[in-house]
Amino acid sequence: MSDNPSFVLKGILDVEIQQKSIPEIDPNEVLVEVKKTGICGSDVHFLVHGRIGDFVVEKPMVLGHEAAGVVSKVGSRVTNVKVGDRVAMEPGATCRKCEACKEGRYQLCPDVIFAATPPTDGTLARYYRLPSDLAYPLLPNLSLEDGAMMEPLSVAVHAVSNLGALRSNQSVAVFGCGPVGLLCMAVAKALGASRVIAVDIVPSRLEFAKAYAATDIFLPPPMEKDESRVEFSMRNAQAMKEKLGIADRGPQAIDLVLDASGAEVSIQTGIRIVKSGGTYVQVGMGNPNVNIDMFVVISKELVLKGSFRYGPGDYPLAIALAASGKVDVKPLVSHRFPFTQAREAFETTRNGKSPDGKGVIKAIISGPDVDINEA
Repeated sequence: MSDNPSFVLKGILDVEIQQKSIPEIDPNEVLVEVKKTGICGSDVHFLVHGRIGDFVVEKPMVLGHEAAGVVSKVGSRVTNVKVGDRVAMEPGATCRKCEACKEGRYQLCPDVIFAATPPTDGTLARYYRLPSDLAYPLLPNLSLEDGAMMEPLSVAVHAVSNLGALRSNQSVAVFGCGPVGLLCMAVAKALGASRVIAVDIVPSRLEFAKAYAATDIFLPPPMEKDESRVEFSMRNAQAMKEKLGIADRGPQAIDLVLDASGAEVSIQTGIRIVKSGGTYVQVGMGNPNVNIDMFVVISKELVLKGSFRYGPGDYPLAIALAASGKVDVKPLVSHRFPFTQAREAFETTRNGKSPDGKGVIKAIISGPDVDINEA
């Protein structure tokens, strides 16, 4: 049976809408009619480069993984949701048997089946199957669009709450004011951070961050002629400390730094501005080979952590923060597209702005035959 229009990546910069068969579900699975899917930077990376690290697109693959929809069919053993329920979709099914899964770190499962990560198809289709416990019912005050935003919000929850272990009244600096960076700021604010510093090289993004969740903003100075990245980062960190009154210890120190940019100079600056004994979490992915001053790491006895997707409890906390109004994801949705214009949605996201000049924060693609204004 096939009535499943799907947005398929056939090769680098080669996409088209194809009909695919409707997935069959197992007893513990659900079939979800996908209503909203957000475009992630990883989707664009696969489109443009055909790979991210060791994940290589070797055959046609449906894109998309930030999704929400309505349960269309349930397996015989499913009890937590029913047909018609509106759900946020956690897009990674794990083995539940390996050491990582049993330790409660299922995001590190070596056999995870993750939407739109080769060779697994993603959510930009009419239907998507997933284990029923990864379909989270949405409260009435959350829209399906909000539901799609629970995926990037869960990334932020994992980085800030789980790995960063942020406590109330601590100070945070976030490098990069894209969707994940902004959501890291929002989560930090919701969890009681006393200071949330946003850092970016685009003034308009900093202005948005200040209005959205940041208490302070910092625009790095331009790099000087013949200045190395390390030299620039040292100068940038010093300028940031002086302008914002950041100390290495005490009440004016930064407890937690999160980098959502992946830029080498941001990483280098971040480890220099975080307090002695503080925590640095890498969320964004850029050049995998960066120069890090290990003397700074050692002498300050920093805790450095990588943040990969999300784990147990992250989706439920994300939904709770949004449903309670502590995190508002609606302002981040800047562009909306019907399914038939998925190609244009990706081009707009790739360009960073639409033809009218409006900057992109998050673009949402509606499912097949779903109105872009449908809640």
